[in-house]
Amino acid sequence: MGILSEVAYTPSRLQLLVDGHWVDSKSAEYLPVMNPATGNQISTVPFALKEEVDDAAVSCQNAFEKWKNLAISERMQCLFRIKYVIEEHFEELARVNTQNHGKTIAESRGDIRRTVENVEAAISAGYTLSKGEHLDQVAEGIDEETVKEPLGVFAVICPFNFPTMVPFWFLPYAIVLGCTVIVKPSEITPLPMTFMAELL
Repeated sequence: MGILSEVAYTPSRLQLLVDGHWVDSKSAEYLPVMNPATGNQISTVPFALKEEVDDAAVSCQNAFEKWKNLAISERMQCLFRIKYVIEEHFEELARVNTQNHGKTIAESRGDIRRTVENVEAAISAGYTLSKGEHLDQVAEGIDEETVKEPLGVFAVICPFNFPTMVPFWFLPYAIVLGCTVIVKPSEITPLPMTFMAELL
C-alpha cells in the first residue's frame, strides 16, 4: 500500500482562533506537528499561555450573552450550515486527518462521517433536549414546571485519536442549546480541527 500524497495544508505555525480572529500566540513554546507516515514535520502548534486561554473564555462569555437569546430555530440553521461545509469539504478534511494522524484514508473518512452524523443528531435532538416539562397538581394546589436554560461556556479538551469526531460529540449539542464552546485540539493532531475552523 502506498503513502497517500500530501495535501496542500501545511501552515508553518498554527494560530489561536479567538473572537472570530486568528491570532499568533505569544508563547515561546511550540511543539512540532508531524506526519507519522513520512516522519516529516508539517507544522508547529503553540502551548497557549494562561492569559490567552482567559481571553478565549472572556470572548466566549461575551458571545454567550447574545447567542443564548437566539431562537433555537436560528441556532439549528447554523448547524445546517456547518453540516453543509463539512460535506462540501469532506475529502479534504479526511486527507488532512490522515496527513496529521496517520490513519488510513478509509478510517479518516469514517471519522469525518461520524462528525457529520453528530451534527445531524444535534439538529434532530435540539427541540427535545431544550424542552421543559409541566406537571399539573403535583400536590394539592401545586404545579411543577421545569425550564431548561443555556448554561454558559463549555470547554472541550480533545484526545489525539479522533481529531474531529470527539470535539463534535459536544460542539453541536452545546451550540444548538445556546451555549458557547472553547475547543482545545490535541497538540499531537491539531491540524484537522484547525482546518475545520478555517472552513467554518
